[in-house]
Amino acid sequence: MSRLDSFIRRACAQRDCLDLAARLVSNLPGPVLELGLGNGRTYDHLRERLPGREIYVFERRVAAHPDCVPDFPHLFLGDIRDTLPGVAARLGEGAAIAHADLGSGNPAADAALAEFVDAALPPLMKARGLIVSDQKLAPAGCEPIPLPAGIEPGRYYIFRVR
Repeated sequence: MSRLDSFIRRACAQRDCLDLAARLVSNLPGPVLELGLGNGRTYDHLRERLPGREIYVFERRVAAHPDCVPDFPHLFLGDIRDTLPGVAARLGEGAAIAHADLGSGNPAADAALAEFVDAALPPLMKARGLIVSDQKLAPAGCEPIPLPAGIEPGRYYIFRVR
């Protein structure tokens, strides 16, 4: 498969998983955590799908389209291992959705970051909240939920907090 075809499949899987997550938490209050801003496409998509929700973004350094950069109170800059642990008090309540788009293509680095996210995210989530990820996770106290039709296993992941 060409890299372009792989990117298109990944982007479609990401969109379909985020759309499913938004529908599943429509009656579950709480903010959204966006781990990895990138160029801001998924942040923009989440703003559109979940209007009125606070979205807290964690990014090492901003390189997004100017229209897709959150305001300062909702943007945490720096290594996620430093910025994510201190956010619980700021949230006020658990998050309804956390979207982790942190894959770098480096298997060792991705595995280490996934291990951190596995431990760090569940305490920040509310019961029945969803963790959506581009990386294979095994977050404690969570169960995988079926992916939308047409998404190949291993392309994207969704977990529900028990």
